[in-house]
Amino acid sequence: MSESVLRTKSKEFAKSIVLLCRSMKTENVESALTNQLLRSGTSVGANIHEAQYAQGTKDFISKFEIALKECNETEYWLELLFDVKSISDEDFKLFQKECIELRRMLVSSVKKLKEKI
Repeated sequence: MSESVLRTKSKEFAKSIVLLCRSMKTENVESALTNQLLRSGTSVGANIHEAQYAQGTKDFISKFEIALKECNETEYWLELLFDVKSISDEDFKLFQKECIELRRMLVSSVKKLKEKI
């Protein structure tokens, strides 16, 4: 089975989040915040990946909706870390852009799937 654009993009996003959190931990950024970012940022792709083995359309939609919530949470942690000056302006803009793109793709996918049922 070929990789979907959404699965590929979410996995690349997760890898970038891991590297960002690793970097922040070496700079002694608050571990509670970096752990939250790491959890939510990697959960987006995990839920999209898990949807591949959903037990039906409703389960598939549910996984995508969870991924959407995790994407929104990730954006919150990024904003908070930016506000307390733990993330550079450049990194913040890059990650925020990625979150927005993932969110748009997820919203579009969920809408199309819901129209089918």
